[in-house]
Amino acid sequence: MRLALAEAGRAAEGGDVPVGAVVLAPDRRTVLSAGYNEREATGDPTAHAEVLAVRRAAAVLGEWRLTGCTLVVTLEPCTMCAGALVQSRVDRVVYGARDDKAGAAGSLWDLVRDRRLNHRPEVVEGVLADDCAHLLTDFFRDR
Repeated sequence: MRLALAEAGRAAEGGDVPVGAVVLAPDRRTVLSAGYNEREATGDPTAHAEVLAVRRAAAVLGEWRLTGCTLVVTLEPCTMCAGALVQSRVDRVVYGARDDKAGAAGSLWDLVRDRRLNHRPEVVEGVLADDCAHLLTDFFRDR
């Protein structure tokens, strides 16, 4: 999570909402990729940290299935990102701060664990939650 927090800091430096993500290989130690929000920098509404990290991990592995991989992200994924995580077949989603306004991994919705889907990753929430939340609170307070 500390690596994801560092990525989130990079997003804030670029004027974007400070969310960072990393994808870990099946060994849960090797970092395959990282990403941070780049919507403001790129003008791309899909440039969320999770989507960018998943795209980069797929490129490293040479395939779209991220079976066995873990996504670690500072903020609970939104519906778009949750859908990308289900589609990419990540096994585990670890997040820090809950997103009661747009979260789709347990707070507002629980898309990633919807029984109607053919793939449901494990979800671990609250890892360094205070650190992740403070980064977001500070960013929006300064705005």
